Amino acid sequence: MSDAEAKQFAGKLQEYLQQLEEGNVDGVVALFASDARIYSPLLGWVSPRPFYAKLADASGNSRITLLDIFHSTQGKHSANAYFRYDWVLRDGSKVCFDCIDVFDFNAQGLIEKLVIIYDTHQIRADLGDRFV
Repeated sequence: MSDAEAKQFAGKLQEYLQQLEEGNVDGVVALFASDARIYSPLLGWVSPRPFYAKLADASGNSRITLLDIFHSTQGKHSANAYFRYDWVLRDGSKVCFDCIDVFDFNAQGLIEKLVIIYDTHQIRADLGDRFV
């Protein structure tokens, strides 16, 4: 991956996290290719718009703290965002966890696949069935 691509992808990840924190469904979805897929530990494989609409509906004033960004060393158009998600639900309850999102980009620089990785044990206990 070139330095220019690394900077481009880092910028996309920062924009993604900002739009996600703001709950801006249209802003997040605009970063994805039209045929993109997302893997959520709680929901399985989903399309971007329904996933982010459901997340926005369930969420209150959440905070995201970027911890680091990692780039592919294998020449792939992929990057990972490592962040702390202080998720506040509409009912005011809080679920906090560290997360790694693995992004694959297409030739146009849009996200074509996102795999979300975090330990669901405590989250499932905290959420119950409020987000499934």
